[in-house]
Amino acid sequence: MTLVIDVALVIVALTLIPASYRVLTGPRDADRGVAADLVFFAFIGVVALFGLRMNTDIVLDIILVATVVGFLATLSIARLVTRGQR
Repeated sequence: MTLVIDVALVIVALTLIPASYRVLTGPRDADRGVAADLVFFAFIGVVALFGLRMNTDIVLDIILVATVVGFLATLSIARLVTRGQR
């Protein structure tokens, strides 16, 4: 089981590299916003996988709170990209 978690950690960590590049060099604000969301939720995935690897229960609470905060950040970024239009 730890081999599967280690492979998943490597895959998720590798997705952070192109997403971070897109955040820095995105041609539009929407591209940067989507990439920032991907980076944030990939980081939450890494934390979840580390929690599974270390076999701790407190990580679940941290992930739940971070996911709610990330969702609210996504809504804020969407509002900024559309410049407040609905």
